[in-house]
Amino acid sequence: MSRLPGLDLLRAIAVAWVMLFHSYIVGGLGPTFDPVAEPGWMGVDLFFVLSGFLIGGQVLAPLARGGALRFGDFYRRRAYRVLPAYLTVLALYFAWPGFREADGIAPPWQFLTFTLNLAIDYEHQRAFSHAWSLCVEEHFYLVFPLAAWWLSRRPSVARFVAVCVAIVAFGMALRGWIWVHEMAPVRGVEGVARSFGQRFIEDIYYPTWTRLDGLLAGVVLAAIRAYRPMLWTHLTARANALALGGLVVVAAAVALFSNRTGFAATTFGYPLLSLGLALLVAAGASDRGVLARVRVPGAAWLAAISYSLYLVHKPIFHLVRTHAGAWLDDGGFVAFGAYAAASLAGGALLYYAIERPLLRLRERRAAAFRAGAVTADAR
Repeated sequence: MSRLPGLDLLRAIAVAWVMLFHSYIVGGLGPTFDPVAEPGWMGVDLFFVLSGFLIGGQVLAPLARGGALRFGDFYRRRAYRVLPAYLTVLALYFAWPGFREADGIAPPWQFLTFTLNLAIDYEHQRAFSHAWSLCVEEHFYLVFPLAAWWLSRRPSVARFVAVCVAIVAFGMALRGWIWVHEMAPVRGVEGVARSFGQRFIEDIYYPTWTRLDGLLAGVVLAAIRAYRPMLWTHLTARANALALGGLVVVAAAVALFSNRTGFAATTFGYPLLSLGLALLVAAGASDRGVLARVRVPGAAWLAAISYSLYLVHKPIFHLVRTHAGAWLDDGGFVAFGAYAAASLAGGALLYYAIERPLLRLRERRAAAFRAGAVTADAR
């Protein structure tokens, strides 16, 4: 899939929104910016929808054409994309304790096995805790191609819809059950082994099985694009209407999440948010809407470095606060601009030194493999 300016804009918004949310590390931007910064965690869900759509497209497109899914090639490409920058940052976290934005950190094996989001002790292991979302993505990369291959053996719209409904219903039921039976009994209770907030993070917000809504929403878009191209064309021809609808639904989700750990938000909020973000992604994937036509300077570059920037922005916030915080004590937008500039520099360094060279190596090796295959076929 070629680069789409609308999706680049959404990816740039996602990483900027997450950075605003994590500005609490450096004292926040002040109450004026709270309405924008507080729901910034939703940027991760936007990443999930984008990932579900883009990765779903890579997997489903050949299956829709009746071709074979090359599992080895898929996993190799994902490894080149994810691991070099991730392992570099992970090495910094363990080799340089001053790099950590919090004192405690989970053991290396949880990061290396991508099980951090399933076994973290959030009260004592907050450093590099934002790697939880990478764990969710890795689990998706591992399981989704297998599930797609299985479903494509006997393609059925009814079966696909039934699986999607079952996943959403399971997530809602599980989150609701955990809230009622695990969280509610300790709400406001002091001295329990795990507080209400800690249980929310560890049992609801981080685990893969409770956070599949965004990835699934992206996959549904990819499935429509691959298997129902006429319907996809019909939808994306109305990109601006999709974008407007997406904004309305996301606004409703923001209102519902005003009590982020409440029962209604916990149970129903994530599918609602994912629906709104999916409408925005569908609009961004079209070349006819305002998302594709508006040109925000630097958005494409920010989208390109977004993965590296996501990895390093929290520790760089911490480093700047540690070494230059006295000059930034007033907080607010100007101070955050300094923190953001440092993070952009760190993200760019990681991207140009590690991430991009490995991506280029991946493409060179893929091209060499294809050339070898053509030569063998010609013999």
